[in-house]
Amino acid sequence: METQDKEVLGFGFLPGEGEHHFLVTIPPKSEDDSVYMSEHFEWDESDERRELHFALGKNDSKMRVVLPRLKWDEIAEATKAEFNRRLRDEGQPTGQWQTGQVPVSRLFGKELVLLAWAIEDADPAKIPTAIRNWRGLAPEERWWLFTMTNAATGHAVTGRNKGWRKAVRYALTENPVSGSDVESRKEMDFGLFQQT
Repeated sequence: METQDKEVLGFGFLPGEGEHHFLVTIPPKSEDDSVYMSEHFEWDESDERRELHFALGKNDSKMRVVLPRLKWDEIAEATKAEFNRRLRDEGQPTGQWQTGQVPVSRLFGKELVLLAWAIEDADPAKIPTAIRNWRGLAPEERWWLFTMTNAATGHAVTGRNKGWRKAVRYALTENPVSGSDVESRKEMDFGLFQQT
């Protein structure tokens, strides 16, 4: 796919190809100690209107997770590295986490929110384990887990620490794997989630 002629925003979001995306809102540290992740089905070109919609809708149904800044800082570099590696493999420009709203492609957004759900109520000492286990999943497995969790407990506030959200936390933080386990798993091709 040729992306040189198309505008790519944030991490792999191409508004010209589809409007479904996620926004990661990173306020300046002096203003707020939380990072907000929301899912959107329409793209608004205006920065001001996106900011207004965010301010009015902090607790609306689009909000998937509100993550404390300290926990965000623990996963920011790992998620950036994972997404940028895959963007480079696809010949797309890489992204950066920065203050403000960062658009994220639909699929990367699902993966990011899944990891955020896993750590939102977890002991911070378990975040490295969550990152290793998250990396050990194929992207398609992450998408499936997001879809199942989102359907039952996807709201940032009302879904927190219940059902699938709690299960995702235990699955990614209470199941330590070694680096060699992750690498050997990545080398296996189960063919379960092959895209057609």
